[in-house]
Amino acid sequence: MKVKTILVSQPEPKVENSPYFELIQKHKVKIDFRPFIHVEGVPVKDIRSQKIDLNNFTAIILTSRNSVDHFFRVAEEMRYKVPEDLKYFCQSEAVAFYLQKYVVYRKRKIYVGQKDFVELSPLIKKYKEEKFLLPSSDQLNFDIPQTLDGLKVNWTQGIFYKTVMSDLTDLADVYYDVLAFFSPTGIKSLFKNFPDFQQNETRIAVFGSTTQKEAVDHGLRVDIMAPSPEAPSMTMALEKYIAKTNKDK
Repeated sequence: MKVKTILVSQPEPKVENSPYFELIQKHKVKIDFRPFIHVEGVPVKDIRSQKIDLNNFTAIILTSRNSVDHFFRVAEEMRYKVPEDLKYFCQSEAVAFYLQKYVVYRKRKIYVGQKDFVELSPLIKKYKEEKFLLPSSDQLNFDIPQTLDGLKVNWTQGIFYKTVMSDLTDLADVYYDVLAFFSPTGIKSLFKNFPDFQQNETRIAVFGSTTQKEAVDHGLRVDIMAPSPEAPSMTMALEKYIAKTNKDK
């Protein structure tokens, strides 16, 4: 069956040159965007119950934009004046760039990794005498605590925000040729909203091995997989599949 409609379980890209829009133009497919999950801030009283005192830390590890937003939200709500000598360890350049929303970049001590958390390790190890706070969600990638424990640094996880499944009940009678997922929680959200979901002819696209496992565990057939050597991104995987499936016989 040809692919005509795709539902991407993420917010619509804000950039005009998104590969998704190129996909729409090139293959004349309809792509809708709808987050299956969203982030909610953890109330300060719950953070205090985690025995988190921001004054006790000399360095902050930031793994995403959400971690940046919620660290500064909590700091404000706790009336914590962020010291100028606080060190920031950012997982990627994108996170470090986003940090400028809150701090004057050139006046701060900011250390930046490449992309994956493990690439931040040498920088953290260099400053292992610091007391690190990791503001995170309630769903932390297992490799992060593993890496930090391996470095034998003084670190504390603070759950500052949580991933919540979105209400999708308005999609009950809407059919898409392809559903694209990016996290295990997205798959869980599908089945929480639609416990009786039957895949039938719907193609399932997944990004990452943990998402793939969650899909398979829920009895889904995975038709499109990313990343792969030929398709390192979801859009490239979709492009490859559509080109093959929609090819005129």
